[in-house]
Amino acid sequence: MHLAALFIYPVKSLRGLEVRSAEVDSLGTVGDRRFLVVDPGGNFLTQRTVPRMALVGAFLDDSSLTLRCDGLDDLHVRRGPDAGAPLATVRIWKSEGLKAEDCGEEAAAWLSRALGGPCRLVRIGPAFMRQVLKKAAGPGDQVAFADACPFLAVSEASLGELNRRIAEGGAGAVPMGRFRPNLVLSGCGPFEEDSWTRLRIGGIVFRSAGQSTRCVITVTDQFTGARGVEPLRTLASFRRDPNEPTEVNFGVNLLNETKSGVLRVGDEVKVLDQTKPD
Repeated sequence: MHLAALFIYPVKSLRGLEVRSAEVDSLGTVGDRRFLVVDPGGNFLTQRTVPRMALVGAFLDDSSLTLRCDGLDDLHVRRGPDAGAPLATVRIWKSEGLKAEDCGEEAAAWLSRALGGPCRLVRIGPAFMRQVLKKAAGPGDQVAFADACPFLAVSEASLGELNRRIAEGGAGAVPMGRFRPNLVLSGCGPFEEDSWTRLRIGGIVFRSAGQSTRCVITVTDQFTGARGVEPLRTLASFRRDPNEPTEVNFGVNLLNETKSGVLRVGDEVKVLDQTKPD
């Protein structure tokens, strides 16, 4: 098995970037979800309620985040922390009181025009600390602005089986990007990743934090913002959560036990421990 593709999402819920390699730190992949869009009250915004976020591209270089949207000039924002930036108090799900750096009025005005409503852009700085709240997490497991965990992994075989079932229902295949994974794995069977409790990719060791519950973002076209019914309709036919039958699962959440290193496309994937089948 190997790492077939690697993605980062510089701003939570904006378009992602496919990369060939990425550094890993205590928050996950460097550059992944280190920026967040919030409403005027500091509550996080995502494509769940603002599907237009799919229309905004986010790009990184060594010093800047660049945002791009049709009809607007590109916006360039400082990538690194700014000691002079005002601190904003923001919330993501049950993580409340998070301290992030406000990226200023120009960024707020640009995003408000792009998304059609008042919002602001914030960035992780030295004052930020967010503990992973999953049961599998330990004291040292932190996360940036992702929903719950630093990494999401999906196998190509799992997507292939899902698309086979979608085709049986007469609909077209959905791309991997609908699931917004960080890690795309190749060389295993469909849904084998569900049973892995620890694995190593290259030199980075991961611990599973359980399967990923999927939402309306998966039915949102990541280039147009238009919504359909797949893949949630098909997932509901065979991937319902046994404990929460109103929810469906696809992919696995991972915690990086290794807090520094580099991931590279082509890295070997080795399962270190897994649950035994019933």
